[in-house]
Amino acid sequence: MVFFTYRPVGCNDWAVFENKIMSRVVSGSEILLESLKRQKVDVFFGLPGGAVLPLYDALYSAGIRHLLVRHEQAAAFAADGYARVTGKPGVCLGTSGPGATNLITGLTSAMMDSIPIVALTGQVPAALIGKDGFQEADTIGISLPSTKQSFAVRRAADIPRIIDRAFRTAISGRPGPVLVDLPKNVLMEMAEPFYPPTLTLSAPPT
Repeated sequence: MVFFTYRPVGCNDWAVFENKIMSRVVSGSEILLESLKRQKVDVFFGLPGGAVLPLYDALYSAGIRHLLVRHEQAAAFAADGYARVTGKPGVCLGTSGPGATNLITGLTSAMMDSIPIVALTGQVPAALIGKDGFQEADTIGISLPSTKQSFAVRRAADIPRIIDRAFRTAISGRPGPVLVDLPKNVLMEMAEPFYPPTLTLSAPPT
């Protein structure tokens, strides 16, 4: 059997054409997982919590392996070890509030040792931020001294761009950890994604 790849006449930007063919309205969680797959992520380390349950629901059919830890600090250090061994950014996940703050020790260690990590944290719905919601914490403010950069996502459609930038930041210049804070409503929001062209990312040899 012979397979042919169809490239339309007059379409010079294959990434744009691919997005037109593949785009559909999906949840923020599905957009996040697809964005991770496009960054060649095959495994991440995490611990479930209320704010990230929509992501775990979407994980069943995502084709990405999840390794369950017993404490978020272990997820951060596991991502650190993964990055050291593979040369690719390690990915870890924690829920909102104390789940996110438990990642900080591992991120600080990665910052000191120049290890590329992308930490994903759950957050209370955006409408409740700053209103002392259940398990709310100022994750962005807390993480800034321990990361190269921290991102607060406010729209599901922004996820592909922010994830792409997070991975590029993690490995560029002096490698280090990057944090992406994801409110629960963003993970549940429906949107039509546009995925930027991605490169195969790896940290420079040490």
